[in-house]
Amino acid sequence: MSVNDTQPLISHLMELRNRLLRAIIAILVVFACLVYFANDIYSLIAQPLIDKLPEGASMIATDVASPFFTPIKLTLVISVFVAIPVVLYQIWAFVAPGLYKHEQRLVMPLLVSSSLLFYAGVAFAYWVVLPLVFGFFTSIAPEGVQVATDIASYLDFILALFLAFGIAFEIPIAIILLVWTGATTAQSLTRKRPYVIVAAFVVGMMLTPPDMISQTLLAIPMCLLFELGVVLSRFYVPREKSESEEASE
Repeated sequence: MSVNDTQPLISHLMELRNRLLRAIIAILVVFACLVYFANDIYSLIAQPLIDKLPEGASMIATDVASPFFTPIKLTLVISVFVAIPVVLYQIWAFVAPGLYKHEQRLVMPLLVSSSLLFYAGVAFAYWVVLPLVFGFFTSIAPEGVQVATDIASYLDFILALFLAFGIAFEIPIAIILLVWTGATTAQSLTRKRPYVIVAAFVVGMMLTPPDMISQTLLAIPMCLLFELGVVLSRFYVPREKSESEEASE
């Protein structure tokens, strides 16, 4: 490999490094602004469980350092969530020069909508799912057993739940990308609707307590998001076809 060949590679690596540094700086700036309120943020996130605890019960910390590190960990994760638009913009700015014009028009709206859908999934989990989950778990505790959840275990649980629902709400974006890349078609997905509905209820059963209400609350949004993705995918021309059309121009 000649020196002239390595220069573009080095230039791309430098650009990637700069974009990553800007994304990290954005996260750290948000973290610096929020860290003072770390305990308040944790109290807010823990509210769905606290509201369902029996009278006189409270959360506990079984590790000596948990009261300090657990709110800090949560604040760092929240900082990443808040800084996602900046992170996605840095990704967009890095890959945009190598895309066709029609791809640039597609990618940016997808980045924005994927962020909004992820936030919607997290909000849905917090406001709808968590109260149902904790209401169920606290109601089935055996007699004589006091419910007292460890704050670190609670954080791990809700972060996993937030991530699961955030990803589940990305269904429309996944469908659009599958159709755009030519992996499937909107017509094929429409024919597979019955299987998708069954799969949505299976996923809902796995992510929620074993009751029909909470299972349905996840399955129905997933089915609706599937339908939305199918409808929107009809407006996107498969990548190979759009590239050939642009090349002929």
